[in-house]
Amino acid sequence: MKIALLGYGRMGKAIEEIAIDRGHEIVARISPSHKTLKDLSDLDRVDVAIDFSLPESAYENICFCLEQGIPVISGTTGWLERYEEVVKKCEEQNASFLYSSNFSLGVNLFFELNKKLAELIGPFDQYKVQMKEVHHLQKLDAPSGTAISLAEQLIDKKLASNWTIDPKDQDLENLKIEVVREEGIPGTHEIKYDSEVDDIVIRHTAHNRKGFALGAVIASEWIQNKSGVFSMRDVLNL
Repeated sequence: MKIALLGYGRMGKAIEEIAIDRGHEIVARISPSHKTLKDLSDLDRVDVAIDFSLPESAYENICFCLEQGIPVISGTTGWLERYEEVVKKCEEQNASFLYSSNFSLGVNLFFELNKKLAELIGPFDQYKVQMKEVHHLQKLDAPSGTAISLAEQLIDKKLASNWTIDPKDQDLENLKIEVVREEGIPGTHEIKYDSEVDDIVIRHTAHNRKGFALGAVIASEWIQNKSGVFSMRDVLNL
């Protein structure tokens, strides 16, 4: 498989290492100094584009790839207000697109656990839910895309009406997300149900970026010869 990396930061380099170990070839690397694919002359060599770029360039690069018939795997956050436009573009081009806020196998299992626990706790209003996410200092978005996905699951299960990172927010219907940035933390997400008599806590802690990178490469392998809009639930058959 011939891969174009849209974004060549820490995640891009981790993906490159795993992809090469699995027998794939990196044929393009798009960095901040070379932000778009339009200057590349060998697009016919690209089997898939893996996007871990910047929010301001992600939408343009994704749409360009879809127009060229290149499948796109995207993990970039901060551009998702235009997600439905990408879905429409993908359908118009009969192309293939997969977005995930987190490609880790463990996190995607954590998503399923989060939904199930929310269903079980839903009838018991004595439990109040809150969330905490911790990432490295270079993390640009707050809260993380993973935290937003987890929060949206809780909102869907009627455990909150919205989410907020404002510690001064007094709306009891809002899910409070505590955002922490510390050096060297790949990513930790914790959901806590608190009552007067006990607490229930679920937590996912990433030890490094390898799990995220491996998931993105597996998704790239899976999407070959498919058309449509997908998620990691499709890849992992969850």
